[in-house]
Amino acid sequence: MSTKDFVEKDYYKVLGVPKDATDAEIKKAYRKLARENHPDANKGDTSAEARFKEISEANDVLGDPKKRKEYDDARALFGNGGFRAGPGGQGGSFNFDLGDLFGGAQGPGRAGGAGGFGGGLGDVLGGMFGRGAGGGAGTRTQARRGQDIESEVTLSFTEAVDGATVPLRMSSQAPCKACSGTGDKNGTPRVCPTCVGTGQVSRGSGGGFSLTDPCVDCKGRGLIAETPCEVCKGSGRAKSSRTMQVRIPAGVSDGQRIRLRGKGAPGERGGPNGDLYVVVHVDAHPVFGRKDDNLTVTVPVTFDEAALGGEIKVPTLGGPAVTLKLPAGTPNGRTMRARGKGAVRKDGTRGDLLVTVEVAVPKELDDKAREALETYRQATAGEDPRAELFQAAKGA
Repeated sequence: MSTKDFVEKDYYKVLGVPKDATDAEIKKAYRKLARENHPDANKGDTSAEARFKEISEANDVLGDPKKRKEYDDARALFGNGGFRAGPGGQGGSFNFDLGDLFGGAQGPGRAGGAGGFGGGLGDVLGGMFGRGAGGGAGTRTQARRGQDIESEVTLSFTEAVDGATVPLRMSSQAPCKACSGTGDKNGTPRVCPTCVGTGQVSRGSGGGFSLTDPCVDCKGRGLIAETPCEVCKGSGRAKSSRTMQVRIPAGVSDGQRIRLRGKGAPGERGGPNGDLYVVVHVDAHPVFGRKDDNLTVTVPVTFDEAALGGEIKVPTLGGPAVTLKLPAGTPNGRTMRARGKGAVRKDGTRGDLLVTVEVAVPKELDDKAREALETYRQATAGEDPRAELFQAAKGA
């Protein structure tokens, strides 16, 4: 069903109900009329069959609250199917043909004349009912947004933490330089007769509504080349390569996908550029790791440092070492925090450096060190660090 029919038909009159009828009243009226005009009850009566289809169509619109509201809004906008006005200020009235407003077949003298409606109101209704109105030969082709581009970049660990500007070489579809994006060798393409330059065609979806699809004849461009360009084969688009300096923000993580608006392929016929999506890969660091906005590092300490306590120096990423105080009796695997020495956050502040202590066990001992450890073993012979472990195992 066309949008013109959708607005012109009085579905309330078809069902015999007032415009303020409730849903229950509409349902009741439909059932009564459907029984009276059903083809099974009126075999061979073509008028009853046509009446039954009309009743079903009316119920399909008025029986759906969303469709009914759109139907009521459209009829209110267009005066229930026709514009009525007194010509020349005198009595009487006349109707404008809605076919003019919807850009239908135009008679002689209508195209491009002064005071003509063009496609404006048709476009309004097209947007209201989810479709573009069909225009005449003068319909403007629609602007097309450029394609999105996806690229990848590999950063060092330090670059990912601090941010970096990297060159990216990208290939995408752009307006063909040979034909200035027209697709025609002579630069004079014609408007596609199938979609009338809109780049879209409508198909019915039931209930008085239509859906739009890209036109297969012009591939959504709205234009057809009379003499196809030898470079782009009439598409108006050609492969283009360019190198762009892209700023990767500080604090990105491995596998993160960054969106850069307007940095994708150029648009067509004044359309906006697409977006650029950059997938970031980060190389591992030999010393530091990453946990959200914090950096991590494992620092070896000697047994006496862990047992007696002391101060240890810890390296930082790209900065001077920091000194941390190691409490006496620090166990292996304990994690301490150096504030503000981590990765950059979105607000510009930095996370922390998480320092994990690992007690280093010497592989070889000289005589003096071995003697000292033997003395320590004898001094602590009465202590069993596994006693609580066995006691807990028995009680479980």
